[in-house]
Amino acid sequence: MRQVAMYAPGDVRVEDRDNPVILEPTDAIIRLSASCICGSDLWPYRGAEPLAVTPQPMGHEYVGVVTAIGADVQNVKVGDFVVGSFVASDNTCEICRAGYQSRCVHNVMMGAIGTQSEYARIPLADGTLVATPGQPDPDLIPSLLAASDVLGTGWFAAVAAEAGPGKTVAVVGDGAVGLLGILAARELGAERIIAMSRHADRQALAREFGATDIVEERGDAGVAKIKELTHGLGAHSVIEAVGTQESMDQAIRATRPGGHIGYVGVSHDVSLDGLELFFSGVHLHGGPAPVRRFLPELIQLIWDRKINPGVVFDLTLPLEDAAAGYTAMNERRATKVLLTL
Repeated sequence: MRQVAMYAPGDVRVEDRDNPVILEPTDAIIRLSASCICGSDLWPYRGAEPLAVTPQPMGHEYVGVVTAIGADVQNVKVGDFVVGSFVASDNTCEICRAGYQSRCVHNVMMGAIGTQSEYARIPLADGTLVATPGQPDPDLIPSLLAASDVLGTGWFAAVAAEAGPGKTVAVVGDGAVGLLGILAARELGAERIIAMSRHADRQALAREFGATDIVEERGDAGVAKIKELTHGLGAHSVIEAVGTQESMDQAIRATRPGGHIGYVGVSHDVSLDGLELFFSGVHLHGGPAPVRRFLPELIQLIWDRKINPGVVFDLTLPLEDAAAGYTAMNERRATKVLLTL
C-alpha cells in the first residue's frame, strides 16, 4: 500500500509499505476512503517537536470501509463504512465510561500507526469505530472525515467551555479546530460568537459557521477588544485552539470571572502564572478531545445534513501529493488539506 511518512522536518514522502494485518483479536482493518493533514502534523514538519520514530508514519484522521475484523470484534462488520477517533479506546474502562475515551487506560494514539495511507489497522475496533447508517454519498465523506478529529475536537472545546444559550463565546485560533468550534458553539445555542482571525478567507468561513463578530487584534489588544465587546467583563466561554503561550494567555485574560475555557490546542511550551490564574476566577477544562464520546451524535447530524463541517477542507489533493499539502498548510495557503485515495 501507499503511505505518507516523515523523515525529517520538511521531508515528507509517499512510499510503499506492507498492507496491515490483524495483530490482535480486537483489531479491524479498513480501506480508507479519504484522509487528511492535521494542523498538529505541522509541529514536527516545522521541527517544533521531535519525530517519534524515523521515518514516522503520518496521519490520525480516517474514514473508510472495514475489510477485515479480528475474532473478538462484534460492533462492526466487513463492509461497514466507519468513522473513528484519532485515539483508539476500548470504550468500556472506567475513564471511557466517564466520557474521556481519549484517556482510555488502553488508549492507542492513531498517529503512531498512521492513517495517511490506503489501509490502516484500527486497534480496539469495537470501542473506536462507529458505523454510519449506510454507505454515504460521496459528498458526505469530507464531513464524516472532519468528525474523526477537528469537528470532534472543536465540539469538545465548546462543551468544555460550556457554550450555550445566552452565552458569549470567543474563539482563539482560526484553524480547522477553531472554525469548527464556532460551528459547535452555534449548534449548542450560543448567543454571540467572537472569532479571532486576521485572514479574510477564514473570517468568511467563521461567519458561515456562525460567528457574529470578528476580532483581528491579538495579545493584549485582542483581549481589550473582547472586553470592549462584552461591556468590560470578558466572554462567558472561550475556546483555545492553538496551544501557544500567547493563545493561552489571551484565552485566560479574555474570559470573565466565573467563565469557562475549553483548551484543545496541543500545548507547546505553555506555562501558567499561578497567581494570575488564581485571581482570574476562570475554569480551565480541556486536553485531547474524547471524540468517541460525540461521534454518534455528530455522524447523525452530518448524515441528516444539518451540519456541513467538510467545507473546512479548502484544498483537495491525491495521497501521492501529500508533500504539497504539507507545504500549502505550512505556508497558510490552505486551512486543511483532504487527501483522496
